[in-house]
Amino acid sequence: MAQGYIKAADLPQVIPVFPLPGTILLPRGQLPLNIFEPRYLNMIDDAMADDRIIGMIQPAGGPPELPVLSPIGCAGRITSFAETSDGRYLVTLTGLARFRITTELPAQGPYRQVRADFSAYETDLVSPRGDEAMDRDAFLGALRAYLETRGLEIDWDMAESAPPEALINSLSMALPFEPVEKQALIEAMELMDRCTVLTALMRIDAADTGDGEGPPSIQ
Repeated sequence: MAQGYIKAADLPQVIPVFPLPGTILLPRGQLPLNIFEPRYLNMIDDAMADDRIIGMIQPAGGPPELPVLSPIGCAGRITSFAETSDGRYLVTLTGLARFRITTELPAQGPYRQVRADFSAYETDLVSPRGDEAMDRDAFLGALRAYLETRGLEIDWDMAESAPPEALINSLSMALPFEPVEKQALIEAMELMDRCTVLTALMRIDAADTGDGEGPPSIQ
């Protein structure tokens, strides 16, 4: 059960959204955010005064100041909050459930709000079943090849022992895939579907000899 929410109807129908390219949130995943734009500081203030829920969603084109929103995002609850001396907010969002945008509301303030339909993703609110079907050896083999190609390192003890959902979702969120690839990961309906997509993306990237450049590590 995610943060006390049992069914889709328990979640708010209208939520503020934070469009951020290349960034996704998944159920029970934890996403640290450094908030500094005034409109999003305002959004966090309002969320903290209410149910602490905001939706993470990727832009899907259009002008940077008012991008088209991807159809599917994930709502999260602010579970950690700190304010810095220079006025930034350091927050952690914990994923609750994915949603489909049914409509965007007329602007009432500096940030955007949507009417969110969680009904197709109600099972996000409970830990997945059937994750024992994961072929961990094959998955870790694809991960190792991907990381070697990218020059990245991770904690292998953690990767080998982590529950499937935590491993798959944390890597889906953390690995530096393109926004369209990130969107494919969030839109994968079930956890094992996401595992299949993630494995394929890692294998494709590892097979691309390219220049091999990438960030030196993942947190």
